[in-house]
Formats: sequence, C-alpha cells, structure tokens
Amino acid sequence: MPTTVTERGNTKMNRKVLSISSKRQITIPQKFYKSLGFGDEAECVVRGGELIIRPIKTVAGGEFAEQILADLIKEGLSGEKLLAEFKKRQAQIRPAAEAMLANAEDIAAGKAEYATYEDVFGTED
Repeated sequence: MPTTVTERGNTKMNRKVLSISSKRQITIPQKFYKSLGFGDEAECVVRGGELIIRPIKTVAGGEFAEQILADLIKEGLSGEKLLAEFKKRQAQIRPAAEAMLANAEDIAAGKAEYATYEDVFGTED
C-alpha cells in the first residue's frame, strides 16, 4: 500500500498500512526508517490506545551528564562500574521527563491534582 499524507489537527502525518507476520513482526518502510534516523534498535511504547515505535538515539544530548557523573564519582565509582552506572542513569532521564510531561498534560486537562504556588512555598506573612 502506498504512503498517504493525512492531517490530525495542524499536524501532517505520513501513513502506511503495514502487514504483520505470523511471528508478529513488521517492516519499517525505508522512507520512515531513513527520515527518522533508525539504527539497530527501536523503542516501543504503548500510550493510550496507540503503539509508538521510535528510534533510540545513540548519541545523547548530554542531559544532566555532569550532574550524573559528579554523583557517581562522589559514590566512589570508577572505571567500568562508573561507565555502566552512568549509562543506566542516563537512560532513566527520558522516561522520567516523559512521565513529567504526561502528568503536566493530565493537570492541564483537569485529570490530575496539582500543587499551587502557595502549596509549595506557603503564603507571604
């Protein structure tokens, strides 16, 4: 089936129906694979009623890298243990940020409780 362009709100989306093999496998269309920068691995996420498959970026943006390294050094790690723990903690940043964004979206939609400025910092007396 050819790729079609559809719109959802103000967002244009490329759409293609994929076949699923008897082993539950799919093939990512080459156009999508190249344009999104897929490599050897992909991340699979279920969000609501959607299955999202996205490339894993092997080159991290360095988010919080200095803070993570400083903490690990304070904990006395070095060498291979330092590297392994750094990779583990660096990988936790994106899921944590996504959870925070999802919570913010729920708050904005009135689906979750939130803390006010006064709840956090108290009132000025």
